[in-house]
Amino acid sequence: MTTMTETSARFREFKMPDVGEGLTEAEILKWFVQPGDTVTDGQVVCEVETAKAAVELPIPFDGVVHELRFPEGTTVDVGEVIIAVDVAPGSGDVPAAPEAAQQPVAEPEPEAEPEAPKGRQPVLVGYGVAETSTKRRARKGAEIPGPAAAAIQAEINGHGAKVPESRPLAKPPVRKLAKDLGIDLATVTPTGEGGVITREDVHAAAAPAPAEAPARAEEAAVAPAPAAAPAGTAGRETRIPVKGVRKAIAQAMVGSAFTAPHVTEFVTVDVTRTMKLVAELKEDKDMAGVRVNPLLIIAKALLVAIRRNPGVNAAWDEANQEIVQKHYVNLGIAAATPRGLIVPNIKDAHDKTLPQLGEALGELVSTAREGRTSPAAMAGGTVTITNVGVFGVDTGTPILNPGESAILAVGAIKLQPWVHKGKVKPRQVTTLALSFDHRLVDGELGSKVLADVAAVLEQPKRLITWA
Repeated sequence: MTTMTETSARFREFKMPDVGEGLTEAEILKWFVQPGDTVTDGQVVCEVETAKAAVELPIPFDGVVHELRFPEGTTVDVGEVIIAVDVAPGSGDVPAAPEAAQQPVAEPEPEAEPEAPKGRQPVLVGYGVAETSTKRRARKGAEIPGPAAAAIQAEINGHGAKVPESRPLAKPPVRKLAKDLGIDLATVTPTGEGGVITREDVHAAAAPAPAEAPARAEEAAVAPAPAAAPAGTAGRETRIPVKGVRKAIAQAMVGSAFTAPHVTEFVTVDVTRTMKLVAELKEDKDMAGVRVNPLLIIAKALLVAIRRNPGVNAAWDEANQEIVQKHYVNLGIAAATPRGLIVPNIKDAHDKTLPQLGEALGELVSTAREGRTSPAAMAGGTVTITNVGVFGVDTGTPILNPGESAILAVGAIKLQPWVHKGKVKPRQVTTLALSFDHRLVDGELGSKVLADVAAVLEQPKRLITWA
């Protein structure tokens, strides 16, 4: 399946595919090709970042790159053409492509087109493009005649703007801003180099016009310019656009915190025996090549607790007013990456032996750190572990991953005075915190799960006796 269109027998266009589950946009992080480069079927041409992960996009045909439609750093809607390829090079003169990836260009307004077929269409990866997400760029030269264009433009923008002799120059983000504010770029006075319209120009055009010139002068004398930064803050603040993984995290956490009623319980446990087991497993030949650490035993302890208390492994279906009991465990592991927090999960973790679980855990963590986690690896989780102890933190009150019913936070393991066999001795101790959705997990069930995890870590032999 591909996401492309044929502009002629010679040129093909490749559209931004839906690389996740219903995602509507992605940011172009890096182009690996430039106009004039030869590409082959399956060659990666760019890297994009969605709300879930960074993904490399392969192109599904051979040819020579004719045009890059967007520069790096641009957020593009799913269904927008991002690259045009000459699939029959050498068969004649090629019209010069506008350097869309390097500088702003004049773009024609989109043409009206027939209603798209209902439902999602096949794409390169993912589940298809939603019918409301796909947009088609108008072909060059296909413009509406002057009088008709003027009438339509006046109707759209609410004022009778004259049709310019040439299209105004503006970068794609500036065009989007103008569209959102209802501003006709033809009416905006450009101040950028080479007659390019800037964001400031659009904001200035959107500002309400004063009734009288004297009033404007008086207002200017009293109030500072709208774009001026507060005194003393220049160079002391940095504004970072919220997009990609960070935007997805914000939306998911707000949605979870204000949808599922959270309850968090805590327990402090002596994990000295677990730490001894970790040391022994590192020397075990059956664990050769497997990264053994406390998180591996904690993950296994949680799986045992879920087996003993299966009601915690469920989800709340608001639409159907049902509790969905899961008979499998996709164990999520929260991982901090340069692009933000992600939660990939180990599929069918309940069926894995300790060596298999260790291998899967090691691969999951290394893939996340390298930024190669796929959207599929982050979908379908049922229960999550977040290891805040690696930062030296004692514990926390974790927020549920959307669609899940429980999340276990693991604190730092520290040497502390502890009463052991009637005497105060230095023991390795940690604090666990379990947050759960109180709609489907009551206090008794949540307490049993947390107590079972603690019991296994205190006496690891329970991994055998309770299995």
